[in-house]
Amino acid sequence: MEKGIGARFPLLERIVRSGTLPLLKAIGHSRKFFTLDSKYAQQTLSDARAKLQAGRSIFVLGFGCGGHNAGVGLVEASLAGGIQVLANHEEERYRGIKHFKRFPDHSLTSTSEELAERGMTLGDLDAVVATWDYIELASQLLGHIAGELPGSLTMVRADASPTFSFRDLCSAFRAPLHFGSRFCGGQPQPFINLRHHDNHAYLAYGASPFAGRPGRSLVTVVDGMGDDTSVTMSVAEGSRLEKFYAGERILDSIGMMYLFLSSSQGGWPPLSSEGRYMGAAAWGDSNRATNPYYAPLKNVFILGEQGQVHLNRRLVNWHRGGSLRPYTKELQRILGTPILPSQMWNPDHVLKVEDIQHAPITRERVDKAAATQLVFEDALLHVLEHGIRQTKASQLVFTGGAALNCLASMNVLNHFDEAWYRKNLGLEETRLHLWVPPIPGDAGAPAGAAYHFACLAGAEIGKRRSILRNPFLCGRSYSQSEIESVIQDAPEVDFQFVANINDPGGIDRLADLMAYIVSQDGVIGIFQGPAETGPRALGHRSILANPTNPRMLQILNERVKFREAIRPLAPMATREAAERLFQLSPGASDDDFDAYNYMVLTVPARQQAYDLVPAVVHRDGTARLQIVREDVDPLIHAYLRAMGRRVGVEVSVNTSLNVGSPIVQRPCQALGALQKSHGLHGLFFVAGDGACLVAWHNIESRSKDSGQQLRAWINNWKLEMGISKEMSPGELTYSRSPAAAA
Repeated sequence: MEKGIGARFPLLERIVRSGTLPLLKAIGHSRKFFTLDSKYAQQTLSDARAKLQAGRSIFVLGFGCGGHNAGVGLVEASLAGGIQVLANHEEERYRGIKHFKRFPDHSLTSTSEELAERGMTLGDLDAVVATWDYIELASQLLGHIAGELPGSLTMVRADASPTFSFRDLCSAFRAPLHFGSRFCGGQPQPFINLRHHDNHAYLAYGASPFAGRPGRSLVTVVDGMGDDTSVTMSVAEGSRLEKFYAGERILDSIGMMYLFLSSSQGGWPPLSSEGRYMGAAAWGDSNRATNPYYAPLKNVFILGEQGQVHLNRRLVNWHRGGSLRPYTKELQRILGTPILPSQMWNPDHVLKVEDIQHAPITRERVDKAAATQLVFEDALLHVLEHGIRQTKASQLVFTGGAALNCLASMNVLNHFDEAWYRKNLGLEETRLHLWVPPIPGDAGAPAGAAYHFACLAGAEIGKRRSILRNPFLCGRSYSQSEIESVIQDAPEVDFQFVANINDPGGIDRLADLMAYIVSQDGVIGIFQGPAETGPRALGHRSILANPTNPRMLQILNERVKFREAIRPLAPMATREAAERLFQLSPGASDDDFDAYNYMVLTVPARQQAYDLVPAVVHRDGTARLQIVREDVDPLIHAYLRAMGRRVGVEVSVNTSLNVGSPIVQRPCQALGALQKSHGLHGLFFVAGDGACLVAWHNIESRSKDSGQQLRAWINNWKLEMGISKEMSPGELTYSRSPAAAA
């Protein structure tokens, strides 16, 4: 075997894997933690299959209970109606802790409440399934550590592994007991372990425009780590997925490379570093011929003839030392000393680009970011080229954590164009068509596991196209009284009733008021209905601002979000405005460019975008676009139409409603963001019954004016619209109490 490939002690690795798996199965089964080949799992599948055949619905709960991104997903399936995702709750949103790892109590409570509305309890579920095959994963990790001794003993430490530690695995094995003790009267709730990559693949394909349609689709999962691999490829036709490729080793990982380099070079903690580093790459040299770090860094991988991506274990060390000892001496010679976890968030270490013109060290660091992005894309294209040649597929569903790299996805589309298919496959008038789901990472794994089980039970893929067309699946709507109660309990926050969007013309009036404020360079938050599931704010938990102001990026990063200048702003746009201002790829055109609905793809900006919406064009001339549809979000669509009237383009800045936390979930968290921010003028709450309230931080300080500017804008808008003070009861009347508003 070529030097640098494979474990130091491959025989010991295999012995430990094969020897520990039966023991781990026995331990798991004794704790009601079952593998798919167990009698319990097969009987549960048989019962679900019989229920479906009898014309009844099944309800399946997906559960992420160990490792990053704990959460709960719920699906309903029937033969007549297909599979519908009812919820995908992310525990980090409720807790306010990014990548929360432990038992998802709040998510499970929300699911219990949703079932209660249907007259059901958690005891009525047909199956509870885990987002990983934790038993297989534990065996793989133990084998890996044995194969890389003695250096790999570092990986036993919790602070060495950002994604999975052995403490996390122990937490997963205890989940059936915790579930039972908290929600099932003390009896353990049986869990069925499902393979992590299959969970990603089934949900992503089932939600794609290609599901159930003619033609082959290549379903590719690439992430940091699965149960026993980090890359899988399946071919999908109709309702069937058939896996034909899996990477050979769990840590020969494209995603893990990006995680460790972005963290150790960017200075941010793992799992929070990748998106920031992708933003920094736009400031560096993205030319493979001239970037000084690309040529030596590309040796981090050894690419095989059959699509394999092998980690060069002579050059890197994170497979042994994790975050604590990620580099060999040779890699340190190329990139310099790594930033360790104890140094992260130190202002001297975190990558910034504000002084890029006069700081050579910053120039070097952004070039390293660009080189990392190029190496990532090389490996990804290598894998995909093998899969496309094998299947001759022209439809690609790309999912897993690596699919969050929206710049790479854009370049995949550009690479596999008509010329590539003609030259390499002899196919005329064919190019790659790509779809990335709104929740490609592990936040979507709970819904994915539940969807996967429903498919195994016989529910038909593609029967229900709209399973993720509406991405607002996290949490619930809040009533007007709930929102008012939270505001009244918040110190120094005042509010007024604005409108009811269920009244005739209510949506249009509210949308125009929001657009008027934004056109005056006001910055507002919007909180409506259930939250988005996935990593992007899509209009239910968003901050909105004026895209035509070239200073808006600086304003939001410095005064509202308190984040690095490398972080770009994203545009939300109507379908018509998106095509006018950005170069939408024909490879993303399926279902009327549905691929651009979820802010998971970047697009090149047209010259008009540079001229008209400079705030949302990134350093490299791209934008991470969201197209808003009227049937999905009527309020935000009406707001964008109003922006067209107010500023000349049906576009808005859209960034997540949060300040130093995950995207907010509850009204109290939204108010916390309003209070922390220095530049957020107001926060619009839309209740489940249609009532809209606007709140502001009523304090006088150097950065806040007790809401005077916001109220002045509202009054000016009223005058412009010819709205008198005598309005329908409660309309635009200042209130500190529900009684006065009524």
